[in-house]
Amino acid sequence: MSPTSSGSSASQPSVVPGAEPFTSDGGPVGVLLSHGFTGSPYSMVPWGRDLADRGYTVRVPRLPGHGTTWQQMNRTTWSDWYGALETELDILRDTCERVVVGGLSMGGCLALRLAEQRPHDVDAVVVVNPAIASRDPRLKAVPLLKWVVPSLEAIGGDIKKPGIEENAYDRTPLRALHSMMQLWGDVRADLGRIKAPVLFFRSTDDHVVDDSTLSLVREGLRPGLGEFVTLENSYHVATLDNDAPQIFERSAAFIAEHAGPGRAGG
Repeated sequence: MSPTSSGSSASQPSVVPGAEPFTSDGGPVGVLLSHGFTGSPYSMVPWGRDLADRGYTVRVPRLPGHGTTWQQMNRTTWSDWYGALETELDILRDTCERVVVGGLSMGGCLALRLAEQRPHDVDAVVVVNPAIASRDPRLKAVPLLKWVVPSLEAIGGDIKKPGIEENAYDRTPLRALHSMMQLWGDVRADLGRIKAPVLFFRSTDDHVVDDSTLSLVREGLRPGLGEFVTLENSYHVATLDNDAPQIFERSAAFIAEHAGPGRAGG
């Protein structure tokens, strides 16, 4: 298992150290994990490594526009991010018997979208503090504000554990933010199309995503599909926070139950 790099060229900014994708070949169950908005694989690799150590085949891609510069991200849209994950899903479907998708924050939104659009290709879903809505009144200005200023102060780095950083951008690109917001409505409308069981981790103290998403997912999923776990000692980036061990253990048990164990002896 090892991080992999997509490299750089004259037209592409260099990838920030630590933001490289992660892949590990394991058993017949594949797990696709997606990082969040303005983040990078850095926030998901510890989780990915834990699952790889348990014998799973794991892919943690770097989404387009992420892990380089916020200016580069402002040239991408939700369809670019979703398309990259769909390509990774196709790879896993070709090589694995069953596939689980998961994600943090926006990555959780994209994972839910994959389960909606590809219900026969997704066997289980695991999301951590996903976002498909927000009550923040400031977001109403984003569709117009994006034409006035390219970025605002960062939203990343919401971690309770001292000394831990997310390795996210120091600015929020507004055109990309508006694109993500446009995806939210589609995901909300199609939650009933999900056929796979969903494990939903929710931090009680999250300074980025409010509880509106939790309510919408509870109401939108088919009865019996959702399992909801409260994280009491983490902020938004819970995969790097105090409750990360709980996420790793509970998700591994969930994946084993609904998709199967990792490679024998893993």
